[in-house]
Amino acid sequence: MRKVAIQGVVGSFHDIAAHKFFEGEELELICCDTFEQVFNEVKQDANVVALIAIENTIAGSLLHNYELLRESGTQIVGEHKLRISHSIMCLPDDNWDDISEVNSHPVALMQCREFLKRHAGLKVVETDDTAGSAKNISENQLHGHAAICSKYCADLYGMKILEEGIETNKHNFTRFLVTADSWNAEQICHPSKSNKASIVFSLPHNEGSLSQVLSIFSFYRINLTKIQSLPIIGREWEYMFYVDVTYNDYTRYRQSIDAIRPLTKQLKILGEYQDGKSTIE
Repeated sequence: MRKVAIQGVVGSFHDIAAHKFFEGEELELICCDTFEQVFNEVKQDANVVALIAIENTIAGSLLHNYELLRESGTQIVGEHKLRISHSIMCLPDDNWDDISEVNSHPVALMQCREFLKRHAGLKVVETDDTAGSAKNISENQLHGHAAICSKYCADLYGMKILEEGIETNKHNFTRFLVTADSWNAEQICHPSKSNKASIVFSLPHNEGSLSQVLSIFSFYRINLTKIQSLPIIGREWEYMFYVDVTYNDYTRYRQSIDAIRPLTKQLKILGEYQDGKSTIE
């Protein structure tokens, strides 16, 4: 049985993504309140893998998770892109006329903004987790409350779905990363089988320093799929650059890394893995 640490509870989108990525495997979920706790589970037990959200096509990047990933020392071993669809649900005895308050994670609430505008009379309350909202309403029998979460939470927590597909944008995907202790990473994805990598580096504060790095990637025909900059705390106007690249030739990719290394500072390969597939919730 594979141990997977996630942020959130059973029925959360992290739970769904974990089962999609490790399809066919029996999983022991370790449900955590925070992403810091997720990485701590891996630190305490090298056999645990972590699954964390890193970006959403609407809400953008989860910037804090980039920092946590770099500091954790874990290696990215895979990714999964999950189509996110939200439902609103309540206790079985409640109906639309009974609902006065809706609970969910702030990102989910933002993704359902147009729906909430059409129901302006509802009090909107932010919580730590989508599925956790449904669980809390069910366990405490909070009549008049509704949760915005995955439709799968209805069966899990004995809730009634009032409406499905309430997200504003139907092209709403979240990208999840799977990370593991560096000693176990190759058991999940050997670098030689990879076609994607995530790296992080800083650059000297010189004119053209970033364009030089990008030119080298272009020369080696390495495709840059994402670049995210984060400020370095305590060093004004200096940044860490988090970069995702894809490649068809692992040797050429490694040659490009060797070529940019003298131009960068603190370069670290966060993981070499296979480009993840997209699935519907």
